[in-house]
Amino acid sequence: MENQEIQGNEPKSFLQSNTAKIIMVGFLTLFLLIPLLFVQNLIEERSERKNEVDQEIATLWGSDVTFYGPILRIPYQTFENYNVTDTKTGATTIQKRAFTQYAYFFPNELINVSTVKKNESLKRGIFNPIVFTANMKFNGNFTAPNLAKLNIPEANVQWEKAAIVVKTTNLKSIKSELSIKLNNEKLLFEPQPDDKSDYSVLATNLFNYSDLANGKPIQFHFNIQYNGSNSINFIPIGKITKVTMDSDWESPSLEGSFAANDATKVVNKNGFHADWKILDINRTFSQQYASALPNLDDYKFGVKLIDTVDEYQQNERVSKYGFLVIGLTFLIFFLIQSVSKINIHIFQYSMIGIALIMFYTLLISITEHSSFSLAYAIAGTAVIVMIALYSVSILKNKKFPLFIASALTVLYSFIYVIIQLEDYALLVGSIGLFLILGAVMYFSRKIDWGK
Repeated sequence: MENQEIQGNEPKSFLQSNTAKIIMVGFLTLFLLIPLLFVQNLIEERSERKNEVDQEIATLWGSDVTFYGPILRIPYQTFENYNVTDTKTGATTIQKRAFTQYAYFFPNELINVSTVKKNESLKRGIFNPIVFTANMKFNGNFTAPNLAKLNIPEANVQWEKAAIVVKTTNLKSIKSELSIKLNNEKLLFEPQPDDKSDYSVLATNLFNYSDLANGKPIQFHFNIQYNGSNSINFIPIGKITKVTMDSDWESPSLEGSFAANDATKVVNKNGFHADWKILDINRTFSQQYASALPNLDDYKFGVKLIDTVDEYQQNERVSKYGFLVIGLTFLIFFLIQSVSKINIHIFQYSMIGIALIMFYTLLISITEHSSFSLAYAIAGTAVIVMIALYSVSILKNKKFPLFIASALTVLYSFIYVIIQLEDYALLVGSIGLFLILGAVMYFSRKIDWGK
């Protein structure tokens, strides 16, 4: 009898203590970071594949669009003195050699109205890159060239060999006639030899500036249609530059050196509208140049057409909360085990952890064939039901499994809300984690950690 009392009062071994159990669960949580890392690598690999497809489609359909023009180009002659020595007499004379150079003059007024439409018809396997078609209308005028600022004598100017020049990217994806109307005269653009820059050059056939202008400003009008992707940018070379853009793209990023007009800017689920007005006093370059055109990329402005958070970015953000989900789920089971005195084996913790990891593989695979929200709901529901049913066999009742299912539902819902937020994600996440910590402290307050 005494021996039975002594055996009943024997202290439990260290491996049966709460401390040992929480250490083992902690090590298991850290170990599960390995498969979680593999899942994150899978998401990154699929995202890279999507980017490769996007790049391939952009190469075929059309890439970024940047427009620099139109520019009035007028040739002029410069002269250089050189010595010529007569081999017989030895006398030296000075002669002149003529060189042709070009003067470039920017418009007095440049007005652009652009309409950008999404195109979602291009599909490659399970990937469906989004590109656009841009219809651009240009109007404006050139006033009389200011030769005095370039120190060019008017007698040296070849007025009869004037041309209009345009520099642009994505030349191969222009889908309209390349022509411009100057007053009542129509001129055709032709591609020029590569100037070894990021831009392709278009120039009209030659015309007589003096005859066409007749002492008045030259009015111009032309249209261009582009197939493109990613972005549209302009360089404000007009003394007054006005740009208006309308699109059905709901997630634009207005970028560049000049901001759109806040009073008229509209961005909503149906698309966006943006206006820019830039004066010559807003930038630090001249309206005329001799010899060569300057690089004005620092003055670009326009819009980047993006997906704010695509499905792979959303999957990546969700996976970053994997450690939190695994840790809190294990903590819930540990607290239930401690309160109810039900023993949960480390193997059973492992099965639960693997089920939690499977959520991310289900999410990425379903997302590629549907929307992220639907994939999240299906994957979350499947994992919660699986863990709840498994918990019934472990905990031998229905009360605790229902609590576990409810807690996981709240946790997955909380994470979904966080990743949908942009400006308030950190604030909401911090408040949520604070409340979770408070709940854990409340439910664990009566546990005797010394046993």
